[in-house]
Amino acid sequence: MKGGPGRVPAPVAGSPSGYRVGVKPRSAALCATSLALALVLGACSVPPKQQTPTDDVATGGTSQGTGESGPEGFEDFYGQTLAWEDCGAGWECSTARAPLTWDDPDAGEIELALKRLPATGDRIGSLLTNPGGPGASGVDFIGDAAQMIGDPVKAAYDLVGFDPRGVGSSTPVVCLDDAAKDEALSTEYDVPDGEAGLEERRAGYREWADACAENTGALLASVDTQSAARDMDLLRAVLGDETLAYLGYSYGTQLGATYAGLFPDRVGRLVLDGAIDVTLSAEETSEQQAVGFENALRAYVEDCQAGGSCPLRGDADAGMSQIRDLLDRAKENPLPTDSDRRVTQTLAFYGIAVTLYNDLSWPVLTQALTEAIDEGTGNTLLYLADFYNDRNADGSFATNSAEAFRAVGCLDGRQDTDPQTMEAQRERLETEAPTMGSFFAYGALTCADWPHPVVEQEFDVNGAGAAPIVVIGTTNDPATPYVWAQGLAKTLDSGVLVTWEGEGHTAYGRSNACVSDAVDAYLVEGTVPEDGLTC
Repeated sequence: MKGGPGRVPAPVAGSPSGYRVGVKPRSAALCATSLALALVLGACSVPPKQQTPTDDVATGGTSQGTGESGPEGFEDFYGQTLAWEDCGAGWECSTARAPLTWDDPDAGEIELALKRLPATGDRIGSLLTNPGGPGASGVDFIGDAAQMIGDPVKAAYDLVGFDPRGVGSSTPVVCLDDAAKDEALSTEYDVPDGEAGLEERRAGYREWADACAENTGALLASVDTQSAARDMDLLRAVLGDETLAYLGYSYGTQLGATYAGLFPDRVGRLVLDGAIDVTLSAEETSEQQAVGFENALRAYVEDCQAGGSCPLRGDADAGMSQIRDLLDRAKENPLPTDSDRRVTQTLAFYGIAVTLYNDLSWPVLTQALTEAIDEGTGNTLLYLADFYNDRNADGSFATNSAEAFRAVGCLDGRQDTDPQTMEAQRERLETEAPTMGSFFAYGALTCADWPHPVVEQEFDVNGAGAAPIVVIGTTNDPATPYVWAQGLAKTLDSGVLVTWEGEGHTAYGRSNACVSDAVDAYLVEGTVPEDGLTC
């Protein structure tokens, strides 16, 4: 992915690639009373040597590493011993040291936060996980993931969540204070009218970028995906694994594919779910994701209208138009709520988009639209938007995922900021995705004044020489459209495609036994699914 949860849906008018992908690191089933969003996660065998058993690793309070020296100059980092502490309910926590930059071992160091659940059976190694984003916390996510990962996998592996560089409890990216961030995330911009309009929008993004540079310092130049993948190899070594076992969702698939390109001989068993096609340009990813959200919203509308209490009248086209009308009205007259806050068009979009990640969330979207259309209020939409943005009721933010999302994305890739190019893209977006497309326009401006350049790609996108890698795609995934999984599986020399015919973002842990059995057998036994398996 050329840019980034993030996590979840696209930020209005502007990520570097036009989208945020990933899973929310919070669990619970959706219901109309609690409004707690459901967690979305998303023949032949791997030779035994690809995942070497290391039964002595998880005994006691330390991890014995592989003894590798690592790249020249980085021997001290690869040679460190991890000390684990009890952090409740059977979990252990630790902190690893990583270099500030992989270009200079003497430039300083950062911290990487880890959390693990030791294997319950005959252990074969560690399974690193990433929930997406970029910017989602793996430390927060792993507790929920443990409830969804198959029992055979939990018996065989220590489940390990980590916060990538710049994220969460690791050395973080720091930008705006809470009040300024709150304002930035709800700001409305009109369709730019000439260069003056573009500059107004660009100035808002510049303020965010300047704050990141001032408050983060040197780390801001080194939170790119390639650096995070090198960190992952460091973690593999200090955890004591000869090869990497990894479960990556959404943006986590880009991280995994990057690892395979950098370290193909160290690929063990990789599962990339909700896959991103790393060969696409930022413009292509933005436009294809807009269509993905449009298709997912239409699927919701059709389902809603087939039920008994849908506020959307007429056929699916009419229902889509009513949602667009609601979004346009929110721009002119933000929806009132029971608080002193109002729901802007930006917040209304977030509130709608976040529910498209899991069809279990659709009843809550129906409740939100019923309130907004029939009653003219936005309480549920505001709740959903705050959930997306990790905003607490007191106006503080639970995570730095929005900051990390921009920081990583702006180093990974950028769009063309030529005004005519951006305007042409807006017209395409609004044609291809009439309801949702406009929210993906002008994303190029997000990184236009970022203080550091794009990091030069140093990895082989084909991952030549890697062991078989399982790539999973969901046919109506809004955030990572199915064509991306097809593309990544084709791009990777050893890619094996598994398809779930379903709605929502990612598959393993939220789909069916066909998917879970295939993934469990691959991770535990090394049995590679049949390429093209459809569930």
